[in-house]
Amino acid sequence: MEIRNIAIIAHVDHGKTTLVDKLLKSSHTFRENQVVEDRVLDSNAIERERGITILAKNTAIIYKDTKINILDTPGHADFSGEVERIMKMVDGVVLVVDAYEGTMPQTRFVLKKAFEAHLKPIVVINKVDKPSARPLEVVDEVLELFIDLGCDESELDFPICYASAIQNTCSLDSDISTQKEGMEPLLDMIIKYIPAPSMDKDSPLQLQPALLDYTDFVGRIGIGRITRGTIHANEVVSCCRLDGSIKSFRVQKLFGFLGLDRIEIKEAYAGDIVAVSGLGDISVGETICTVGMEEPLEKIHISEPTVQMTFGTNTSPFCGKDGKMVTASKIEDRLFKEVQKDVSLRVSRIPTTEEWIVSGRGELHLGILIETMRREGYEFQVSRPRVIMKTIDGVLCEPYEYCVIDVPNESAGNVIEMMGNRHGIMETMTNTETQTRLIYYIPSRGLIGFNTAFMTLTKGYGILNHSFSDYRPMESVMVGERTTGVLVSMADGQSTAYSIGALEDRGTMFIAPGEEIYEGMIVGEANKDLDLAVNVVKAKQQTNTRSSNKDMTVVLKKPRVLTLENCLEFINDDELVEITPKHIRLRKRILDTVERKKYDARIKAEKENQ
Repeated sequence: MEIRNIAIIAHVDHGKTTLVDKLLKSSHTFRENQVVEDRVLDSNAIERERGITILAKNTAIIYKDTKINILDTPGHADFSGEVERIMKMVDGVVLVVDAYEGTMPQTRFVLKKAFEAHLKPIVVINKVDKPSARPLEVVDEVLELFIDLGCDESELDFPICYASAIQNTCSLDSDISTQKEGMEPLLDMIIKYIPAPSMDKDSPLQLQPALLDYTDFVGRIGIGRITRGTIHANEVVSCCRLDGSIKSFRVQKLFGFLGLDRIEIKEAYAGDIVAVSGLGDISVGETICTVGMEEPLEKIHISEPTVQMTFGTNTSPFCGKDGKMVTASKIEDRLFKEVQKDVSLRVSRIPTTEEWIVSGRGELHLGILIETMRREGYEFQVSRPRVIMKTIDGVLCEPYEYCVIDVPNESAGNVIEMMGNRHGIMETMTNTETQTRLIYYIPSRGLIGFNTAFMTLTKGYGILNHSFSDYRPMESVMVGERTTGVLVSMADGQSTAYSIGALEDRGTMFIAPGEEIYEGMIVGEANKDLDLAVNVVKAKQQTNTRSSNKDMTVVLKKPRVLTLENCLEFINDDELVEITPKHIRLRKRILDTVERKKYDARIKAEKENQ
């Protein structure tokens, strides 16, 4: 049977996972009466809720006696490490581009990685059924991107398919009237244009894991393509480790893929994508070889983390009320378990503390980990995200992002001002009748806490996309810090409508009456740039004196509800987010009001003396 190995790559929300759904259906991988959810590969609950792909996933279909291994990749910049690694597993890519949005930052990033790996591209112009679709203009944009990325002339004659993945239609013509049900034209194009992998079955084995999985039953599982040779279940093989050493192990389980299933198999040959278990600490980029014939493949580059946070055990008075897993040992075990399958993540314990430095590819990357742990019953606290600095040639450097912003014309001026305040460097600005596109390079720390303010400024109509660009010398200025103070509780107890009503003119409240409050908990955002210690648990004094307004009802403004991402963006360096299965609370690092004021006064004095 012939084999084709392809990756589906695109910018976020351009329709990759939906397209894979329809390829699975067009190949009759599912039974006629089988009930299948939309975006079936987004199996993680958070992926389904947010409509994003977090982890690269592989599936396989049989079409016209050809096995097509398909890897669905994430579109978010924070998960770009997944995209980089799977380029080693495939021979071609299907580049999906929205027929209205056109090429975007991640389109550029993933296509650049494909060209670096010398992969054959097929372009799918998706969502051609949208009234605002402009497929021919988008094809021109893709062509310009190919040229801009310095591809060969031969690669400019790329095959194009026009599709509506949501409608399950496609054709080879840009005219929407030619669209027909099913993805057969695209499948035929994959077989015709994507080169077959090397099928050298008789040479010594070489298999390089590019993805990892983990189960409690067999431990780490390495997923990769067999470059040459044959592998058998229960066979003893060698692993060429990243440090240069060699370790032998027995292949406990060998898995292949078909549809949504991981199938246990006895043997597999060169060209196929398989999963191997048996070596508990196998890593991405190592090479599995025949014993005595160890020839390691070139190591896979894994991009370094750019953002880090401090995770710690919960030290608030409410510790243990919601979560089951609250101890340092439980949290540490969970963090290091995550490292087993997420090679873009780094975890190191801070000596003599119950805190860990957790580093990842972005706020979203770490936010997903926090949300996953919260749902699993863990209780902990986290600091404000901060970017990771590097010293290059003796100069302290910080990461910069390539940022594309689409906003309504009336919001453009405000966004330009906000980007200027965060030290963004404008590259280009283009206008249409209703929209403005701004392209910036901006320090990564300038984007921390940016999204909420950006959405408010553009009334929810702005679109912000960014990807890591490079490291540049650091500017010694404050970027992205919150400019307002907070309202901090100075007492424990239950919040009352009476006290909240009296404080509403001081700022925006985050809490409603009847909530349990502790000293040092942040209960609102102040109108001024100073923190205010407030009493939100004070009840109205009971007297026997009649009052003319005795029966008047206190009408309160609706409290501002903060999501996890809002909280991480909101806090400053002296604040923490308390995470429990039922609550997300903001708090000061120092809870005691008197001690905190002493500390703040000492820090202020030190700054003035400098």
